[in-house]
Amino acid sequence: MSRRRGASALAVLLAVFSAAGIVRAEVVQKGNLRAYFTGELHPRTLPRKGVAPISVSIGGRIKTTDRSVPPQLRSIAIALNRQGRLDYRGLPSCTLDEIQPSTSQGALAACRDSLVGRGDFSANVVLPQQSPFPSRGRLLAFNGVLHGRPVIFAHVYGTDPVPTSFTLPFEIDSTRGTYGTVLRGRLPEVTGGAAYVTGFSLDLGRSFRVGNSRHGYLSAGCPAPKGFHGVPFAFARVSLRFAKRTLTSVLYRTCKVR
Repeated sequence: MSRRRGASALAVLLAVFSAAGIVRAEVVQKGNLRAYFTGELHPRTLPRKGVAPISVSIGGRIKTTDRSVPPQLRSIAIALNRQGRLDYRGLPSCTLDEIQPSTSQGALAACRDSLVGRGDFSANVVLPQQSPFPSRGRLLAFNGVLHGRPVIFAHVYGTDPVPTSFTLPFEIDSTRGTYGTVLRGRLPEVTGGAAYVTGFSLDLGRSFRVGNSRHGYLSAGCPAPKGFHGVPFAFARVSLRFAKRTLTSVLYRTCKVR
């Protein structure tokens, strides 16, 4: 009886998610501070047992409801479901000195073999000479090593209002529970209201060859129970920490069994 009830509940949940199409932008608000979170994984059709290469897209946009200046963004944390695996063994790594400071073209010339993703970055720059950020920049993600630990270097370069580059290292941690991998990045402190972050996006995913075998930088399976062709799951949890507030959203998505 309990198994039948569990199966019925899962079937209803799948129907609700499918009918709704799953909202692609989740909104979280505390006080006047609001964030819009987005996330996807491709492909969604994955093996029930084992894993296959995937790509993951995560994004966030920051606004205030009264058009006031938002607080400074201090850190970004992206937690990925434990069904996903991150594999950088055998992938060339990059160092911070190779890409910072540098243009996007310069960073690619130095570390193209370590590229694992792309995205964008935006900020409101009030005092150009005091801001570590461009107002809008291209983001390149590289497999790297910092202080002997594996990281993802998120390199951003833009020319508005002045040519500026900065690199945000995302530390890679393994955890237990719903989420198996957490990426944590701390942004540089900005004083005097010179600039504040308004948004970012990051697309991670790459296949590469080690010897005679092909690897996926990210890979995953679809943990649907036997008899089901798909399942909704907590795909990712994204947290934006500000000076006095933290906005967090859990992104639920569905996968299908190959």
